[in-house]
Amino acid sequence: MEKNFSAQDIGLLADLLKIEGGKGKYFAGKNLGLTGCEVSVNCLPAGTGVPFVHAHKQNEELYIFVRGEGVFYIDGKEFPVCEGSLVRVAPEGERACKAGAADLYYICIQTQAGSLQQATFDDGVLKETKTSWMK
Repeated sequence: MEKNFSAQDIGLLADLLKIEGGKGKYFAGKNLGLTGCEVSVNCLPAGTGVPFVHAHKQNEELYIFVRGEGVFYIDGKEFPVCEGSLVRVAPEGERACKAGAADLYYICIQTQAGSLQQATFDDGVLKETKTSWMK
């Protein structure tokens, strides 16, 4: 890891079922040294679902669906999700999801509920530094 960043290439999303023992889930937090959130990159094979309903003690989750389609379950309700769907779930929300006819790919970001102190526009600081593509 560098002083101010860490980077990792986990390969193609289509190969998620080949890493981490074929579970279709890759947790990035430990490998990237994340200190404010946990991130997982996930693939549910077509027609399969998460085999349990779960909730959290402290963490809310944001699911970002990037490919495929399926069904999301929360607190007794089911609704369709697909590429471009975003779902936020409070810690106590009971959740699970299932892939449809194609593999369902999604990113899940979890962080302690209520911990966000500022958003990007309040926290970002412009610098005079230029990159190779800036003139």
